[in-house]
Amino acid sequence: MRAVFNDVVLADSTATVVVEGNHYFPADSVNWQLLEPTDTSTRCPWKGQASYYSAKGAGQAGTDVAWTYLQPLPAAKEITGHVAFWRGVRVEQS
Repeated sequence: MRAVFNDVVLADSTATVVVEGNHYFPADSVNWQLLEPTDTSTRCPWKGQASYYSAKGAGQAGTDVAWTYLQPLPAAKEITGHVAFWRGVRVEQS
């Protein structure tokens, strides 16, 4: 799978984890030079506290296009160290 924003690949992996229809990419498959952390956070009752990232250096900027659970709750342990994408990011077969 590949996460693409403005025709720039943000992540590419053959080992994503799908949770609630979202592909979570392993952290080592993410091009971190194209993302920057934001102050945004949300809380999921079964996954825990999510932290967000905006796109930079990929054409136009994109706000909060990626999220991760740095310390997911036990029910979501399979997404530890993984990142998911939305808000204008296409997730497609690579």
